[in-house]
Amino acid sequence: MKIIIHSLFLLLLIQSCNAKNSKAISNNIDSIPKIEFQNTKRAYFASGCFWCVEAIYESVKGVKEVYSGYSGGYTLNPTYYEIGTGKTGHAETVEVIYDPSIISYITLVDVFFGSHDPTTLNQQGPDKGTQYRSIIFYENDNEKNIILNKIQELEKNKVFNSKIVTEIKKLSKFYYAEEYHQNYEKNNPNNPYVRGVSIPRLNDFKIKFPKILKNKH
Repeated sequence: MKIIIHSLFLLLLIQSCNAKNSKAISNNIDSIPKIEFQNTKRAYFASGCFWCVEAIYESVKGVKEVYSGYSGGYTLNPTYYEIGTGKTGHAETVEVIYDPSIISYITLVDVFFGSHDPTTLNQQGPDKGTQYRSIIFYENDNEKNIILNKIQELEKNKVFNSKIVTEIKKLSKFYYAEEYHQNYEKNNPNNPYVRGVSIPRLNDFKIKFPKILKNKH
């Protein structure tokens, strides 16, 4: 009986971030209000389910806001349903809005490589498919060089046992995900996937990067 229950729980975990929701078809993505911040920059990362990645970057001091969305593919105005098919070319991506006077782009890249396994191709944890591949989207040569230097450093120091497969791609277009995906982990703490995958991943990150976490109020 314990084996059956455990198997059912794992099945829920695997399905949750892939779950198809009718709202993904009917939601007007452009209706999501975007907060404008002064003296900030934006950075774009993909490292698995965006529910997890959004929560990780939200915990970092100097980060003002994080939006979940889609990037890296060829389908125009993709929906969550379409992303789930793995046929859009897009990856679940986050837009990080940050204050460069508090946190640097280099540190955000450190967060990226320190919060997921960049050696697994098209997979993070229970999530499999090109929509979950590891990618950093750069907007200029400076960002690109920072990423390349970081990968070279990690491989030189043999931080990972396998070769880093992270894709490095110039940002073309970032599509905001449907409204119900924004702040998903925070708004859905009892979701089986959130409890079994997202929160443990966030907690592991916090243990590794205590000095850059936002202060609790």
